[in-house]
This record gives sequence, structure tokens and C-alpha cells, in this order.
Amino acid sequence: MDLLRQLRHVRRHWWVVLVTLMVALGVSAFLTVRAQPRYVASVTFFVTTPNQGVSDAYQGGLFLQQRVRSYADLLTSDRLAQSVVAENPVGLTADEVQRRVSTSTESGTVLLKASVTDTDQTRALKVTETLSAQFVDLVQKVETPPEGKAPIKIEVVSGPRVSSSPVSPQPVRNLLLGGIIGLVVGVGLAILRGVADVRLRDAAGLQRATGSPLLGEIPYESGAKSAPLIIGDAATSSRAEAIRKLRTNLRFVDVHEPARVIAVTSALQGEGKTTLSCNLAIALAEAGWRVLLVDADLRRPKVDEYLGIDAGVGLTDVLVGDVQVGDVVQRWGDKSLLVLPSGSAPPNPSELLGSKAMADLLLALRESADIVIIDTAPLLAVTDGVVVAVQADGALMVSQQGRTSRTQVAAAARSLHAVSVRLLGCVLNMAKMPKAEAYQYEAYRVVAATELPAVPSDRASAARHAEGGAGVSDLTQELTRLPR
Repeated sequence: MDLLRQLRHVRRHWWVVLVTLMVALGVSAFLTVRAQPRYVASVTFFVTTPNQGVSDAYQGGLFLQQRVRSYADLLTSDRLAQSVVAENPVGLTADEVQRRVSTSTESGTVLLKASVTDTDQTRALKVTETLSAQFVDLVQKVETPPEGKAPIKIEVVSGPRVSSSPVSPQPVRNLLLGGIIGLVVGVGLAILRGVADVRLRDAAGLQRATGSPLLGEIPYESGAKSAPLIIGDAATSSRAEAIRKLRTNLRFVDVHEPARVIAVTSALQGEGKTTLSCNLAIALAEAGWRVLLVDADLRRPKVDEYLGIDAGVGLTDVLVGDVQVGDVVQRWGDKSLLVLPSGSAPPNPSELLGSKAMADLLLALRESADIVIIDTAPLLAVTDGVVVAVQADGALMVSQQGRTSRTQVAAAARSLHAVSVRLLGCVLNMAKMPKAEAYQYEAYRVVAATELPAVPSDRASAARHAEGGAGVSDLTQELTRLPR
């Protein structure tokens, strides 16, 4: 995974980084406040030995440096700790004294430093004073032979003294360290969350999953649920402009072999394919095309609900030969848009949609209309969508951002490729787009309000509008003449 993709994960999940950082700072502050202040008392010893001449001094220096390392261990020994407790009881045991003592040496020197860390400033100083005195006596006892003089001499050259301010906790250091840890952990969690998240998050992921070009990004609008069609006030929204851009891209996908019968489908139910089918048909009719919208989702038809038309008789009735297609198509609005609803619910949708009657019907509709938009069933739920897409000139796949997984979209695309369906492209629906990319034109609003014909603004008025425009157009006449 490249750095740019990791940065996109961090930007997408910025709130994870922020929450982790705030938690880390909060924990650091809590631990700092609850921690007891600790003080350090220290003392420095100088180790020497009598010498004679330059040669003796050199050999004596090497001897002392080796001895200093041994004395560092002696400062933390049980024997010295017990001597300190016996000489000056300060409420600590020998083990507690041992845990409070630390030593350090400087390489190449004969200096030895001992430190005592305690939460009580006075006690730390008393332990250090007693430790220094007992250490000097202990070294003399250990180094002095039965008869003779000790070859080692230890003197205190610095201290004992105690720090005037606590060495811990250090609020600035703790908060800075907590912030760095929180930031690193937060970035790691954001990247991990991005890698583990298999849902579609952007148009690039949709293109990779389907292996097809991106024809449009339909932005998310909070009011689209109550007013799904791009009519009335919604005709000037960013969503409407995105549909018009999709209309343009779709017409120029392949200028040498334009698709006249287009199946609109999706991987799962509820990704907005029916809404897109209706709006795309409206946009094409606005441009002057003779459009026929067919509701071929026989499992859960929704076109009639969105457009406010009667779906009692429709596609299924035409396929079984009960009615003629010209008798059941309904004109919608004052544009060249006809709608063929789903009709009666059949017991065998897949077989009906894959029948010769369906193939003959699509062949006739292709010759009678400029563009036929077919709303089909989701690909992964049932086989209806694939059956219809095989008979169309191409398929348009709709995927909702943040809902469908890349695996599901890829599986849906494979189901189309497996039967050699021409996948015209993909559309990312309900996309979260920056406001700067939204299509808002004040001049267009003025034209729409003054020059364009009135259109219904909700589903109820859409039904009334469909009933009011019941004149028979040229397209309706052609469909009426089609054979049963």
C-alpha cells in the first residue's frame, strides 16, 4: 500500500486520530495528577590509592577503574542496606532501601555516584547521608587485610544533597510523550481501520472493483428521500446537475456503437438504482429524446411509486399476451417520456424475463424509442438482473457509497462479465462531495423558474401530472401499432 493511500485513510478517519489523541492526553494528565512527587538525593565518591611514580600511577588507575565497577554493586548490596537501616531507622526495611538506591559511573574515571529516590524529601536526604558514611566504612572493612593498610581510599567529593523540586512527575514531558504516543497510535488505528474497511469509499475504488469507467457521482442530499425526482425545486439541485452530467457521459460512452437499451442495476437492494433510472429517464426526455422507462424489477417494483402512476397492468401482462404494449404504456409529464410499469406480480419472474416474448418486446421497443431505460433487480439477490442485462445493449451499475462492499460490487460485475454483458460504466450514488464541487448555478435557477414548464414537486402531484398529460404522442402511436 502506497503512502498516498495511507494518507487518504488517515484523512477519512481523522476522528479516530483525534479521539485517540484526546484519550492519550487525558490518561497522561490523570496519571500525572495522581502520581506522588519523587525527590532525588545524591552523593559522589572519589576512589584513590597511594602510588609511587608514573608507572605505579598508571597501574593504580587501571586497578581503581576495575574496583569502581565492583563498588557500584556494593552500594546496592544487602549488607550495606542492612547497615543503613541499623544505623538510622527511617521507617524503611533493607529491601525498601535497596530499591531506592541507584548508582552510576563515568567511563575512564574513578568517580562513583549514588542516588536515592523517595517520595519524602527529608527521608531521601537522611538515607543518602547514612549510606555515604556506611559505604566508606564498608569498603575499608572489605579492602583492609588482616595485617596492613587498606590499598583503597574513598572520599565524598559532592553531596549528600537533595533536589529542591520533584524530579517526577514532569507534566510537560508526560503530556508531550502522551500526545506523541496518542498521535502514533491514532494514525495506526486510522490506517488499520481503512485497510479493514471493505466498503466502497470513493469513485476510484468503484472503478477498480467493476473494471469499468466512472460515468457519474450523484451527491448525497438530505431531501432526496422525501423528493427523489429531479423535478420542481430539485431540478436545480446539485443532484440534478450530476444526473445531467451522467446523461452526457452515457451518450458518449461509445459513439460508434451507442447503447439504446440500457439496463440499470446494482449489487444489492436499496442502492438507489430505481431512483437513478427514473431521474435518468427524465433528464434524457428533457434533452428531447424519446424515452421509454421499463420497470423490470418484478420482485420489488418501485417505479410506479416514484412516478405516481398505476402499475396494475404492465410488463408482465404484455409478456403473457394479455394486452398490447401500446395499451399499457403511460405518458408521464409534458415531455417525451413513456413508462411501462411492472404489471401483475408473476410467480416466475426470471423465466418470464428470459422468455422469447421479452426478447421480441425489447427488439420492438428499440426500434420505436430513441432510448429504453430498464430498471432491473439487484444482481446478487436474484438472477433477474442478469437475464435482462443480457438482452440489453449494455448495463449501468449503481453503487451506494459507504454501504456496498468492494467484494460485493466485484461479484456483481463478474456476474455480468460471465455472460458477456457490456458494462457501460458505473455510478457512485449518495457520494459525499465537497461543496466546491456541487453544481449550483443561480442563472439556471432563474431560467428554470421562468421558462421551463411547470412540473410536479412530489409523488402525489406527479400522479396528477401523469393523468393530466394523457394525450397520445407519436411514440405512443408507434407502440400501439406493435404486434402482440
